[in-house]
Amino acid sequence: MFYRPEDGHGLPHNPFNAIVTPRPIAWIATRGSDGSENLAPYSFFNAVAYLPPQVMFASTGKKHDRDGTKDTMANIRDTGVFAVNIVEYAKREAMNFTSGAWEREVDEAALAEIARVNCETIDCPRIVGAPATLECRLTQIIELPGTANLVAFGEVTGIHMRDDCLKDGIFDVTSFQPVARLGYRDFARVTEVFTMPRPGE
Repeated sequence: MFYRPEDGHGLPHNPFNAIVTPRPIAWIATRGSDGSENLAPYSFFNAVAYLPPQVMFASTGKKHDRDGTKDTMANIRDTGVFAVNIVEYAKREAMNFTSGAWEREVDEAALAEIARVNCETIDCPRIVGAPATLECRLTQIIELPGTANLVAFGEVTGIHMRDDCLKDGIFDVTSFQPVARLGYRDFARVTEVFTMPRPGE
């Protein structure tokens, strides 16, 4: 099968995000300039550089009260900081719950009974007990073609790792089984890994 996106795929559901999988999930915590707090998952997310460490995530769609975007991106645009929490399998239901289209004033973490604590290097909350959290300072927001497609890049200024996830100096993802986004309503979890040395190593 071949199709041009502008012509449509003719399938019951869009296959695009089922093709680009698995995608890590950034469970992003932000604090608005008014002190309100927001927690939402984003799967258009990844690390993009080592030195300095940098990440990106994309927000698609918008809310009527957020000037062309959603709560998370609006808060980051206003404050310049955000915290990326890594999602473990044990928190999959809470993560999914916070993906709802809640009103601006709703605190998703409070509704999902997710405990938070302040970050160390930025004025932002993070999830207590997350396997890892990346404290990020915004470097730029880029507007992509289409409606309400925005990408935020951030420099990582602080990294939290849960002690039980470190095994012999290695951050062991199988100890918490990170959740990944697939297509449709599907998810996956990492339960095993394999190693392949690069040529010449």
